[in-house]
Amino acid sequence: MIPDVVRFRQADLLIGLYRRFGPVVRVGPYTYLLGPEANQFLFAHAELFEVERAFQSLVPVDGPTSLIVSDGEDHKRRRRLVQPALVHRQIAGYVPVMEATAEATLDAWRPGQELDVYQEFRRAIRRTTIHALFGENLARDADFFGAHLQVLINLIDRNPAVITWLRRTKAPAWRNAMRARRAVDARVYQAIAEARQGGEAGDVLASLVRGSELSDLEVRDQVVTLIAAGYETTSAAMAWAILNLVRHDGVWERAQEDDDYLANVVSETLRLYPPAVVSARVAAQPFELAGKKIKQGTFLLYSPYVTHRLAEVWTDPLRFDPDRWERKPAPHEFLPFGGGPHRCIGAGLATTELSVMLKALLRRRKPELLPQRVTPTGLAAMRPRHGLRIRAAG
Repeated sequence: MIPDVVRFRQADLLIGLYRRFGPVVRVGPYTYLLGPEANQFLFAHAELFEVERAFQSLVPVDGPTSLIVSDGEDHKRRRRLVQPALVHRQIAGYVPVMEATAEATLDAWRPGQELDVYQEFRRAIRRTTIHALFGENLARDADFFGAHLQVLINLIDRNPAVITWLRRTKAPAWRNAMRARRAVDARVYQAIAEARQGGEAGDVLASLVRGSELSDLEVRDQVVTLIAAGYETTSAAMAWAILNLVRHDGVWERAQEDDDYLANVVSETLRLYPPAVVSARVAAQPFELAGKKIKQGTFLLYSPYVTHRLAEVWTDPLRFDPDRWERKPAPHEFLPFGGGPHRCIGAGLATTELSVMLKALLRRRKPELLPQRVTPTGLAAMRPRHGLRIRAAG
């Protein structure tokens, strides 16, 4: 029996800590900044925080110049060059690719077939993301990227201290990951060279290489970040959205008839199952919050999951209720993509992709949710540990 709302036990412990100690909680080497007050402070005072040191564990995948690990002027410059291809006007042009990929995925299903719908749409979203942003040529290698990036994602899904140990000891897991990275890099650098010579490239790749402001390493890091982060988080949200559509009575049928209601389903899914349970910062200088002093260099974690499940912010927070979205929350109350100057640059692309692919699914007959235990995993990209099994409609 699948509960109405899946709970993440490890993250639920943070809610208990917030209830007991307030917005600032120290646990071992980490200090947690929890709840809307902490979020508002964090987003309003970006100068107090560093992201580069906070996300060093992502460097093996995303690279040292990725937007995710960039601070200050470097971050502003790189974001300014990536942003034009991810504005609403440009994203609208990617919709036909999203629709075609979704329909091809669904056309391959057979009546009565048992499927892991998480993995099905994970592949579809990976291909769509690569095609839309970087062109059809690179998208032909979507399965190649999936296989090799998964090795890297498995590495960084570990505790940062474990990653450091693996790197220092050159353990097999580290060597395998570096071998996978070299393969990914070779293909991306080939695409960069072709784009610089005027070859076919998607909007983002073209905008990154046609100027002279970014080095090949910087371009490589933005490309890999947008591919890996794009499909890893969006496919997880897709699985939770499908669970909500199928699990709750009447939701599938209403979403079939009403695009606004479907948009509310997406928002409610991102509230209950935000892509990142926690995100990180490092204190760039000393500061004080809620009467507690934070030292420079302190490793900080804040949690969209905690804020999204607080009764003082959301009425009956554990109830899946798309109709609650008649009220627009403040940015520090609803933060599935973070906030402030480091808010996820792909947020608009992700929500569009979710809506387009869900619409394609809703045009088909409702699948059957098979008996299973749905367990969340992944603090950086919360996903169903064992996938989400359905039976395609007959």
